[in-house]
This record gives sequence, C-alpha cells and structure tokens, in this order.
Amino acid sequence: MIVSDLMTPAVKSCGIHDNLDRAARIMWENDCGIVPMIDGERRVLGMITDRDICMAAYTRGHELSRIPVSTAMAKKIHAVHENDRIEVAEGLMQRAQVRRLPVLDREGRLKGILSMNDLVRHANLSAGRKAGGLGSDSIAQTLAAICEPRGVTIARIPRTRGILAHFFS
Repeated sequence: MIVSDLMTPAVKSCGIHDNLDRAARIMWENDCGIVPMIDGERRVLGMITDRDICMAAYTRGHELSRIPVSTAMAKKIHAVHENDRIEVAEGLMQRAQVRRLPVLDREGRLKGILSMNDLVRHANLSAGRKAGGLGSDSIAQTLAAICEPRGVTIARIPRTRGILAHFFS
C-alpha cells in the first residue's frame, strides 16, 4: 500500500505572509490541527499546528492577526512522497515524532497530508487483519514512538500473542 491510498488529498494551506488568525480559522473551519505553509508553486515551506498557534499567542501576548505564521511555523519539514510505501511513512513518523506528514509529488509540490488518523481509520476498516502493511500492532508502535518524550530513546513495544505489552524501565 502506498501513501496516496490513505492520505487526505484536499488540504488547505497558507502562505508565509499570512497571520496566525488565518491559520487558526483554516483549522477551525476544516477540523484539522495542522496547516502547511506553501509558496506560489505549492512547495511546502513550513508547517504550523494548533499547538504552535497557542504557544505563539501565549508567549507573544498579541492578537493572532498581528503574528505572522512565519514566526511560529516549524521550518524543518518531514515529508513523504505520494508513491512511498506506508511503512516508510510510519517509520518517518516514529523517528521524527510527528503525527502528520505532508505528502509531496515528484516535483516537491503539496498533494495531501497523511496523518495518524488516516492510518488508524484504515486499520479499523481492516478489522484487525494486516492490510497493506498496517495492523493494530504497527499503528500502536508508531503512536507510542510519537508520544515518547523528545530526546528519549524510543522503546520498542514487545508483542505478546497479538496483544501489546508495554514495559516501563
């Protein structure tokens, strides 16, 4: 299974000259927690999350309309290509500890977003059987890696008769 099979293709975006008010409005109106910042050719320049907006508003003490997205967005982008295998995307989510990845075409233009929600919905529809490389154990491992505190070595979750076992050291 490849990324384009599961990604959300209709992605709203902002330009880097927009403000946080616009990004927050896009999130509210589209029920999403991330907005890519793109240039005129739809190349991703950064990503902004709902948490980024909250932290910028809190630390700067200004109205969202006065804060440019460029000052709060993540400039380090972790992305996959639309023809990458799902396992590649899961591995990147684990290593980068991110819940969502922009999906790019061959020219590096934004084609969609692949989120943990997309993976979970697909696994749920597969009713526990491993479909296209996705199973509940695989998704649980990805989510555990994403949720691990940053800077901490990611612990692998041992599998026990199909039931996940998590051991704390």
